[in-house]
Amino acid sequence: MVRVSGWLTGRGAELAGAPFFRFNSVDMQGESEIEAGIPVVSMPEPEGAIGVAVLPRGRYVTVTHAGHPDQLFGVIAAVREWAEREGLEWDMTVVDGAERWACRLESYPTDPRVEPDPSRWEIELAFRPAD
Repeated sequence: MVRVSGWLTGRGAELAGAPFFRFNSVDMQGESEIEAGIPVVSMPEPEGAIGVAVLPRGRYVTVTHAGHPDQLFGVIAAVREWAEREGLEWDMTVVDGAERWACRLESYPTDPRVEPDPSRWEIELAFRPAD
């Protein structure tokens, strides 16, 4: 994330939100595909391994967790149980045991340079439901 932040600020990009991880695929038994990003006011030209993208528009189920990131498995499980009770389907498919998400995010608004204790961090989760 530091590399992306430094690259953006080095090009004069104005940041528009908290850094995030986008989970394109989640495979609890194998490899997951995850991108790191930071929202910006306007997109600079991509360069090398750093690209630019736009997150899909639409509705999202969101939840804010206050606490250590190692507690997120329980938070995610609770969101998924809630969605199942509500009859909500995700904008996600399962391919060879891996979940392929249209958009699933973890945002980190707490700056670890200001609050180094992860048990005091705020983490925002966003899951895109099916239309």
